[in-house]
Amino acid sequence: MKRTTYAKCAAAALAGTTVLAACGTESVGTGPKHAATFADTVADTSWVPRKVTVDGKDYVLPGKGALKKARITFKPGAADPDTGGGESGGSVGCNSIGADVDIQGDTVKVSDLVRTLIGCPGAVGEFEEKFVAVFDNDLKARLDGPPGARTLTLTSPEHDTITLREEKPPALKGTRWSLGENAYLTLTKNNTVTGSLGCNTFHGRAIVKDGTIEFGRLATTRMMCAGAVMKTERELAEILDGKVSYQQERDSLKITKAPGKSVTARAE
Repeated sequence: MKRTTYAKCAAAALAGTTVLAACGTESVGTGPKHAATFADTVADTSWVPRKVTVDGKDYVLPGKGALKKARITFKPGAADPDTGGGESGGSVGCNSIGADVDIQGDTVKVSDLVRTLIGCPGAVGEFEEKFVAVFDNDLKARLDGPPGARTLTLTSPEHDTITLREEKPPALKGTRWSLGENAYLTLTKNNTVTGSLGCNTFHGRAIVKDGTIEFGRLATTRMMCAGAVMKTERELAEILDGKVSYQQERDSLKITKAPGKSVTARAE
């Protein structure tokens, strides 16, 4: 097992790996064609660590709180020799983890791993220790399942494994989309929308069809707030008026009224 470097600096999880798309069980290919598919398939995908198997014993990520926080993403690239950690990593429920990742065929090479030093209690701490020990390695990758419901298995030279599940993107309807400070919207299955413009709340009709949302006239409350807040509110109201186009990329939702008039929301 390679030496693991621990650091007090937090390592942020950034998106983008490479894994072979598969329906069923399949190993990652090694040729140039497979390598391209590997990169395109897993780019911008978050992986939820679910289980680590060490010496034949399974350690399952415990607790809803840890499961909600735990996300691992990959961004292959050249390592910076002067910087500890890299752009791949995330969290397994407690500390932040960062590492350099190099993908060669079906091998995911993880190196220069760092993590924060928060004390993690009980089973969460034990899971993290097992995860880091296996993750900091040259790992064979295997992908199972159809798009949207994939399982990624990483196997160390010692035959220990990490099992991760693909995180499903939030549904367009029913998700609370943050538009900024105190501003949000929620589209419903009943072709309505509710939310806040930052100061005033609103509700109205909203019909989603063919990459567009058609907002009816929004009914809002009539509170007065600070000037800057009201300016932002008016700008949002102008965008959420009539037919707009939208683009959803996982937890990001861009709503465009016209060139130069758009807002990007994040799933909460």
